[in-house]
Amino acid sequence: MLDLDLLPGEYAVCRLPAGSTLPAALTTGPDDKSVISVTWGVDELSVICPNDRIPPGAEADTAWRCLRVAGLDLTMTGVLASLVGPLAEARVNIVTFSTYDTDYLLVPTVRLTEAVNTLTAAGHRIAS
Repeated sequence: MLDLDLLPGEYAVCRLPAGSTLPAALTTGPDDKSVISVTWGVDELSVICPNDRIPPGAEADTAWRCLRVAGLDLTMTGVLASLVGPLAEARVNIVTFSTYDTDYLLVPTVRLTEAVNTLTAAGHRIAS
């Protein structure tokens, strides 16, 4: 069983062209209740951020809600599997990303209730 926090507001999954520099809108960190993830890849610069921080000119898929795993440490195994498995069975699409401290899971806003019900039925607790 995992404890998850539902972060406030909606999130966007964004794409900028490969070789892009970090947009000025992302040079300061998020507030204490949100998260921003920036990943440089060979083919793109990917950004996951609150909808009000979408970089100018980015291709953006909006209307996602973000869940954060609480109390995670690097010795734990099967964390994402315990979340992704039930959601896959319920056919809820997801985007995940991780930091040193925890894992994050994005679900479409329109499927949030279904995702929360699925994760709760799988034994997880969700606080908002």
